[in-house]
Formats: sequence, structure tokens, C-alpha cells
Amino acid sequence: MMTGGKSRHGFAARPSDPDAWVKTSDKNELGVAARGDQFTARLTIDVTPNLRGRIKVIAFRRGVTVADMLRDLLAREFPDDDGGKL
Repeated sequence: MMTGGKSRHGFAARPSDPDAWVKTSDKNELGVAARGDQFTARLTIDVTPNLRGRIKVIAFRRGVTVADMLRDLLAREFPDDDGGKL
């Protein structure tokens, strides 16, 4: 049942300039990038509970966070050897 609440127009609207949109950093409520001066962007993926568990166990055994381990994996798999152009 829908109510007469706030309009969500534009919530999922596509940006007019995708390149600028991708390069825009997400900032917290204080206007500061999540990792200080380092540019960061959040990436969300769906994995099975079994795979999530394996990833967490391996990260724990290596003594690193899941986020750091996956960032390293992605950096190795997708090196910046193209001058930053796709």
C-alpha cells in the first residue's frame, strides 16, 4: 500500500555525464572522503553465504580484513596499465 509520503523522483535516475558521475567521490556527513584524501568508492556484490564464509575465513587466516584482501585481489586482476582509460 502506497502512502502520500515524500516523492522519490530522481532516486535511480541515470546521470547525464557518466564519466563525471563515476569519478565523483562519496563523502560522509561531514563532507570528508571515507579514507581521508584517498579516493574511495563502494562496490556491492552478491555472493552465496558459503563463498562469503570462505572469504572471511581466508582473510582471518591471513591476518587482513576482507576489504583489504578483496581490494588487493581486484588491483591484481585489473591493473592500471592502460593509463586510466578503458
